[in-house]
Amino acid sequence: MAEVRAPMGGKVIKIAVKVGDKINADDEVVVLEAMKMEMPILSEEGGTVAEIKIEAGQTVEADQVLIVLS
Repeated sequence: MAEVRAPMGGKVIKIAVKVGDKINADDEVVVLEAMKMEMPILSEEGGTVAEIKIEAGQTVEADQVLIVLS
C-alpha cells in the first residue's frame, strides 16, 4: 500500500479522485490552499484509490496521510 501525504499544511480545496479510481504516477489527486496559493498534490506512485482520509474544506497538517493506494 502506498500513501499520498500532504507536503505542507493547508486547506483541502478539491479532491480529484474517488475510491476505486485507477491513477498513475504524477496524477493530480488533491488541491491544497497554502499561503493563499493553490497547490496541486500529485501521486508519487500509480495504483487504485483504496481510501480517502480527508474531506474538501478540511485543514490538514504537513505529512498527514491524504489518500491510500492499493
